[in-house]
Amino acid sequence: MAPDVSVIVVTWNARDLVDACIERVLGEGGAGVDLELIVVDNASTDGTAEHVRDTWPTVRVVETGRNGGMAAGNNAGMLDASGRAFLLLNSDCFLHEGALRTMLDRLDAEPTGTVAAVAPALENVDGTPQRSVRGFPSTWRYATEFFYVRRIAPRSRMFNAFYGAGVDLDRAQRIEWATGACLLVPRDAVDAVGLMDEAYFMYGEEVDWLRRMSRTGRTVAWEPSAVATHVGGGSARTQWGTLYQRQLANHVRYMARCEGASAARRTRRVLALSLRLRALAWRVVRRDRASAFASGARTIGEIDLATIEPAVVPAWPALQRSDADSR
Repeated sequence: MAPDVSVIVVTWNARDLVDACIERVLGEGGAGVDLELIVVDNASTDGTAEHVRDTWPTVRVVETGRNGGMAAGNNAGMLDASGRAFLLLNSDCFLHEGALRTMLDRLDAEPTGTVAAVAPALENVDGTPQRSVRGFPSTWRYATEFFYVRRIAPRSRMFNAFYGAGVDLDRAQRIEWATGACLLVPRDAVDAVGLMDEAYFMYGEEVDWLRRMSRTGRTVAWEPSAVATHVGGGSARTQWGTLYQRQLANHVRYMARCEGASAARRTRRVLALSLRLRALAWRVVRRDRASAFASGARTIGEIDLATIEPAVVPAWPALQRSDADSR
């Protein structure tokens, strides 16, 4: 019989972290759940795939042969999985006791076809809450973020909806979306919209995916009684400038994909102006940051919406069957 949950962990040079992640899934974090664990390795050069095979014989390892990013890795895992739900789990995210059981119970308690994902509360390594609740991007919400307006009124829904202001994080409820370090996604949600868009590579793939699901009437179920620790930020700290440029381009890509060309053009103007102002402000304090912001303004300004590549979404078996049934 198929397991209840297929846990999918995407790795890229994650040998130092992956053992703790796997240990929690197979131990207290995944206790009481019929699960399979799949590690998808994106062409690591530190021996991650070999290490997992040697250390964790019950774990299935899928090697993609390339570093296609988080979306491609998660897609490969879901295509290989048999569970009725998928736990997409970052390799630097560690489940607390009973977390997966609690998330699965929440999924099963909700009406079928209404859940895009179940999101747990995330904590930093020091135990402090990690902000993971989000509102779907819009030009206004990007403006409140990039012009620092949200810092004036961080609890205001009007000025900080992008970061989930007004959401009582201690109460189980429905939210717009949550960051993708740990998400329990029912198979029927993937059946409805297909897999992730691999054109994002990194940053933006989960919000695009969850936005597509929202258009089918699904929302994210916030479950604060399930908790995971998320280390986060390793690559971002060491490759900040490069990754920041990628993230900026994906903001425009998202708007073009999900909100249309007019919204993308407005967002591009807002981001470019805010980045020029940031570059001026940071010139005295940190020239490297100022240079990154100036480069970001150029990156944004040079984006031709007509040349944004089409979505890269591999075929999903359920959608193929639906297409066949309609003919």
